[in-house]
Amino acid sequence: MRACHPEPTAAVTALSGLLALRLGHDAATLALVMAAVFTGQLTIGWSNDLIDAGRDRAVGRADKPLATGRVSVSAVRGALVVAGVACVAFSLALGWAAGSLHLGLVACGVAYNLVVKRTALSWLPYAVAFGLLPAVVSLALDPPEWPPGWMVAAGALLGVGAHLVNVLPDLEDDAATGVRGLPHRLGPARARLTAVVVLSVASALVVLGPGRPPAWAWGGLGVVGVLVVLALRGRGATPFRAVMAIALVDVVLLVLRS
Repeated sequence: MRACHPEPTAAVTALSGLLALRLGHDAATLALVMAAVFTGQLTIGWSNDLIDAGRDRAVGRADKPLATGRVSVSAVRGALVVAGVACVAFSLALGWAAGSLHLGLVACGVAYNLVVKRTALSWLPYAVAFGLLPAVVSLALDPPEWPPGWMVAAGALLGVGAHLVNVLPDLEDDAATGVRGLPHRLGPARARLTAVVVLSVASALVVLGPGRPPAWAWGGLGVVGVLVVLALRGRGATPFRAVMAIALVDVVLLVLRS
């Protein structure tokens, strides 16, 4: 489980479940949505660690079980096959539209692991996957529905911000092994600033997009404003934590405003 990137796996699965709950899915469909997303995230996470095992060993990543030998390649490869087959089954059980879209998003994640993370388009799979995740949930409704444009746009911005935040701690290790995605080309300072801007725009879009915002939504936007100041002017680990907090507030606002 440590090799599957458990934190983002749990976060994205929980986000899909909360969106399904807000959109009125019954318990059975809600569970099916979460199962499809969970196995999809397992597929992306395990494929990432398998593909990056050599790089992780080269830079001495102690947090990677494959790099340290705490788990075998065959064990992770077997788990990946099981997760992939389960993902296909759960996804198609949501219906053709939702299922095929979700499998396309999982393919985006695997493509990122294989090739795209090394290019200036490293942000694109995140934008596509986070932007269209609400569509997977809404297309599983009966009858299927397409989510509003503001939700797709806000999800895409959240995905780009999540990519920048996720890569920031690993910039040096990635650069040492030839990975040159968008955050690496921007550098630490500009990547952090870009993450702050992108996530702040996502916050504003969520609050101002769907009709008249309630008072608590303005409060959430105010919290984002405080966190932006901390992200830009803080010292040590404070900026990174502030950017992470902005992403968390964006997720909460997105769910509550859906």
